[in-house]
Amino acid sequence: MALFSDDIAFKTIIGEGSSIRGDLKISGMVRIEGDIDGNIETNGNLFVSEKARVRGNIQARSVTVCGIVQGNIIAPEHVQLFATSAVLGDIQTHRLSAEENVLIQGHCIALSDNALYENAATKWNDTQAITSRAILEPIHIQTKQEKTATPQEEKVSQADGQTTFTPITLGTKIR
Repeated sequence: MALFSDDIAFKTIIGEGSSIRGDLKISGMVRIEGDIDGNIETNGNLFVSEKARVRGNIQARSVTVCGIVQGNIIAPEHVQLFATSAVLGDIQTHRLSAEENVLIQGHCIALSDNALYENAATKWNDTQAITSRAILEPIHIQTKQEKTATPQEEKVSQADGQTTFTPITLGTKIR
């Protein structure tokens, strides 16, 4: 009987007032009413209630958000955002629907054409993989006009009230 299929009945409910830290891998339809600090993966549908807060990435067949998600959402079928929802992260789906006053801070891929979706999803996944491995470190750039002072020269010049050497940080280097 269809009444008990995975698409209709919640198999897992994380109740209001509950708090879980760690990644979850769940089979079937899931309803989140509490706080989750970790990634959530399910082969079914996921519902994030109005008072729920999720800090982590979500991967599900479809996702409905009424609460707050701080992380990326990957839901190939559908993502539905209600007016009370906030998503601070990227969204990847075939179909996106959102009510007024929804807050989304991130990139969104919502393409119904399967080939275009797969191409965009592959590029997004590649970018995420590269970004997660990048190490940012500051670099110092010295212009030709500057004189490089030794520590002794720098001390003397500071004592005289003049600065002869100033390192300049102009950006970051990714390696």
